[in-house]
Amino acid sequence: MQPIIYQPFKEAKRIKIFIPYNMYSIRNGVKQMNSSFWHPHQKLWSVINTEKNFETLKKICKENYKIEKDIRFIPVPTVPLNTNAIDALYNLEKALVLKQYSTSSIQTYKKMFSVFLGKFMQRDLKTISKEEIEGFIYELIKKSKISESYQNQMINAIKAFYEHALKKPREYYDVQRPKKTKSIPNTLSKEEVLKIVQSPKNIKHRAILCTIYGSGLRISELINLRIADVHSKDGYLYIKDSKGKKDRKTILSKQLIILLRAYYKAYKPSYWLFEGQSGCQYSTSSIRAIFRKSVKETDSNPWATVHTLRHSFATHCIENNVNLRHLQNMLGHSSPKTTEIYTKTIEINNKTITSPLDSLLKNSTLQL
Repeated sequence: MQPIIYQPFKEAKRIKIFIPYNMYSIRNGVKQMNSSFWHPHQKLWSVINTEKNFETLKKICKENYKIEKDIRFIPVPTVPLNTNAIDALYNLEKALVLKQYSTSSIQTYKKMFSVFLGKFMQRDLKTISKEEIEGFIYELIKKSKISESYQNQMINAIKAFYEHALKKPREYYDVQRPKKTKSIPNTLSKEEVLKIVQSPKNIKHRAILCTIYGSGLRISELINLRIADVHSKDGYLYIKDSKGKKDRKTILSKQLIILLRAYYKAYKPSYWLFEGQSGCQYSTSSIRAIFRKSVKETDSNPWATVHTLRHSFATHCIENNVNLRHLQNMLGHSSPKTTEIYTKTIEINNKTITSPLDSLLKNSTLQL
């Protein structure tokens, strides 16, 4: 068997490589590359997508390799909608607007439901059975290899239409969902966070990253912060209409207050705490660009996203013995079970925890 280097797409962030089990020297060479990462589910290694890394992989394999095209997920087919389907889509949107769903949720539901309508628009939607809906989702999984997230979003959109637009009973749309993956959130070490938030030279960019991490914010909560939401005297940020339309308070770091005051003097925002060039809210794409630049400049975890700062905030709070109930309130979680997931992300090693084996042998004359 030969190693296989997968030719990445232009916009791909990683180059994937398959290394046969017995090729130890090649595996060690890849492991020593900066940004190398092992994907246990795919049984592949990957590195950041650069021309230099692609050439390095070829050198490590010593010309004994194959290059194959990377495989994308098969796109879900879409078709033009007829009048009946467009009316159904309008009824779904109207129902969601009346229930005060967020704009982003409405757009997602409409996009998903359009795919469903592409399959059933010639039918009376009131007559479609639960078995037919499950068959449709099964077909998407088998043919288009949709993810668990896509499957759940599709079910939510169908459910919303039958529940809110057609006023059908719950049993009608209670279709099988995928088994939940019990994954652990990706986090950064305290050292990595420090390097990332100190990386930007621009004080606004630094303040944005420090606010997200220092208060455990979602990116949408950051861009919706108003100047009036900063309560520096009482030491908290007021988060209005966060996920699930919930208001909450979260911690406002003393160091962050100093940074925000310096930022305010330099930029003088008028309403939103972080404004774009035209005075409107700062964009999510700009924040992601700031974060990606900082990660690249500090050679930090390449899989980290802006949301990883929130995960890291929660993990570091637990490491600092912050009460779980307080952490739940700061993060805006409805259930304590959601917050408890961060107890699994704390750093575990022989510097933070004493193994019972060490305790047994500490005062013993016996040695292993």
